[in-house]
Amino acid sequence: MKVLVQANRCQGHARCLAEGPDVYVLDDLGYNSTNVDDVPSHLADQARRGALACPERALTLVEESSGSGEASGSTPTVRRGHR
Repeated sequence: MKVLVQANRCQGHARCLAEGPDVYVLDDLGYNSTNVDDVPSHLADQARRGALACPERALTLVEESSGSGEASGSTPTVRRGHR
């Protein structure tokens, strides 16, 4: 899973950090500065909760499809921080 941040949408609410303290990083001004290309599986729930908590929808999670016989680098499934 990869975390993508749309910095121009982040308003510094820090709800991502509240829900995913081990995944999300804020800069000195309180804006999301996370740069994670591979969220460890044990932190995936924190990443999801943090993305869903963002009121500005500034976070996108990209999850690799998993299943038997699929090669790594297969077409990812994109889950946005909103539904």
